[in-house]
Amino acid sequence: MKVFSNTVTYNYSWDEVSTANWQKYGPWNNKSEHVVAVDTLSRSVDPATGILRTERLITCKQSAPEWMKSLIGGSMDDHFVYEASYVDPANKTLTMVSQNLTWNNLRIKNSIEDTLVNRFRENAVKGKEGFERVLEMSRIVFAEEKARQHRETMLVQ
Repeated sequence: MKVFSNTVTYNYSWDEVSTANWQKYGPWNNKSEHVVAVDTLSRSVDPATGILRTERLITCKQSAPEWMKSLIGGSMDDHFVYEASYVDPANKTLTMVSQNLTWNNLRIKNSIEDTLVNRFRENAVKGKEGFERVLEMSRIVFAEEKARQHRETMLVQ
C-alpha cells in the first residue's frame, strides 16, 4: 500500500475549522467539483476520550489516465474513497485518513497506486485551496447570522 501524508494548519479558530470540515465537499468548495456524493457510514463518540469518529464513503467522478483505461478497459470514471475522521475536542485536533477503494484488487495495483498517490498529492493542494474558501464562506455566514440574532435581540428589548 502506498501512503501519502499531508498536514495543514489553517489560520482560523478551532471552532471554525471543525465546523467547516463537514461542509468541505459542498457548493462553497469550487475545487471539489469531482466529488459527486458523500455518504456517512457511521458516527460515534468514544465515551472515554470524547473523540468523534466518523466514517464516510466519498464518490468521485474523475477520468483515469489513458494508459490505465487501455490496460483495464471500460469506463473508469467512478472512484470510491473511504474516509475516517477523528475530531478530538479536548486536544483540538481533526485527523482524517482516506483510503482509495477503487482497483485495489488488481495485480497491477502498484502502478495504479503510484498514479493515485501523485493525484492525491495534486488534489491536496486543491483541497487546501477549496477548504480555505469553505472557511471564508463559513466565517461570513456565521457573522451574518450573529448580526441577525443581535438585531432581533435589540428589537425585542
